[in-house]
Amino acid sequence: MSPRKSVTKTLLAALTIAVAAVSGGAALAHHGWAWTTGGNIELTGLIKSVRLGNPHGLLEVDVEGETWTVEVGQPWRNSRSGLKDGDLAEGVEIRAIGEPAADRAEKRLKAERLFLGTREYKLYPERD
Repeated sequence: MSPRKSVTKTLLAALTIAVAAVSGGAALAHHGWAWTTGGNIELTGLIKSVRLGNPHGLLEVDVEGETWTVEVGQPWRNSRSGLKDGDLAEGVEIRAIGEPAADRAEKRLKAERLFLGTREYKLYPERD
């Protein structure tokens, strides 16, 4: 292999690794806990909309006239906690305990536990 091809391959490999590291880091920052405050709050409100699925479910919840986005677990995590199809639906009252976004203006909560009525669903039991 010529020295020029070797340098080109090395640069291409380095660029590929750099792009993967940057884009992967952004995904981890959003889907992990880095964007949260590290402390828990509690919200109670009515579910306005539901989008369940991967990488995680999203609920829009009316909390005293303000719309909050509540991140719930991946489908397997929701199922493991005991949630069934239809439990999280428009018009259902929900109490969520979890970590809010560090940027309070974002009105976003990553739920660790949910309550529907008196029933508790531990999405992240290891975080209690």
